[in-house]
Amino acid sequence: MAEIKSHEFEGFLERSARNYRLFVVYGPDRGLVSERAGLLAAKTGVSLDDPFSLIKLDIADLQRDQGRLLDEAGAIGLFGGDKLIWIRGASNEKYLVDSLQALSASMPDATFIVIEAGDLKKGSLLRKGAETTRNVVAIPCYADDTRALNSLIDNELSSAGLGITPAARQALLELIGGDRIASRNELRKLALYCRGKSTIEEHHVTEIIGDASAISVDDAVDAILSGNPGSFLHAMQKIISSKTAVFLVIQACLKQFQLLDAMKTEMEEKRLPAAQVMQTLGRHLHFRRKPIIEQALRTWSGEAVAREANRLQAAILQTRRRASLEDSIALQTLLSTTLQSARR
Repeated sequence: MAEIKSHEFEGFLERSARNYRLFVVYGPDRGLVSERAGLLAAKTGVSLDDPFSLIKLDIADLQRDQGRLLDEAGAIGLFGGDKLIWIRGASNEKYLVDSLQALSASMPDATFIVIEAGDLKKGSLLRKGAETTRNVVAIPCYADDTRALNSLIDNELSSAGLGITPAARQALLELIGGDRIASRNELRKLALYCRGKSTIEEHHVTEIIGDASAISVDDAVDAILSGNPGSFLHAMQKIISSKTAVFLVIQACLKQFQLLDAMKTEMEEKRLPAAQVMQTLGRHLHFRRKPIIEQALRTWSGEAVAREANRLQAAILQTRRRASLEDSIALQTLLSTTLQSARR
């Protein structure tokens, strides 16, 4: 059993990862989950271009055949050598936990397994199984804090030979976060935009990542949580006409649902009313927005909030992988969330 804290991951990857063969990577930051799973996969030494060595499965594949993981792990490769089984989209499937326990007790030689999961609550089936099962490494991935974002900014910009002013850094910190891949792609876009310059100024950040009015974005998020499609579409029209990146709205919406998730957990674990949780976790919110958040706490269940946060994470990942459809994916996802709020 081993659990790797977020700040320990890089050291673990360099020094110890090759000593393990079963990994469960989970957390609310889908981009970071995907990124770290990819780094672990590369560390195994298995060729990621060889279809005979790499077996990629979605959780739906295992739902159709619950014994498939054990079958794939025990199968002998056509040409021998190490093989990697990479599973995506896991949550709390009991058959998956049972398979992990069986494999931990008797892991076939030359086989590695990497499992990507969403946000697993403490005590949930897969997380508990990963943390308590022998030879399985659990790797949580939470949204980057300011320190992690500053490190990400420094790494990406220094590799491009760029410096950044304090004002530009502060503006950038307000526009990224929530999803590691999305943040990294925004930084690379900024670096490309400033190619040939020595230092990034604040106006460069607003020009390429968005000259967004935070109020306009908040208006859109409030309309989503209130379940008001008319107000949502009006706010989006203002955002688009101001040439603000639509991506900022879906990112802000994700952060709001992550806050709701933390609040719902606090309410359920300590049996607190919404108003009391608002005084602690919601004390930084603008007074105008507090009634909307409090109402959302009453109408959304904890399970629904977590599910919606995962859906927003997945949509953000899709916007980065299919940049040409970024606006369409974001608008469709956000409108769907608005309609769900309205039904509640």
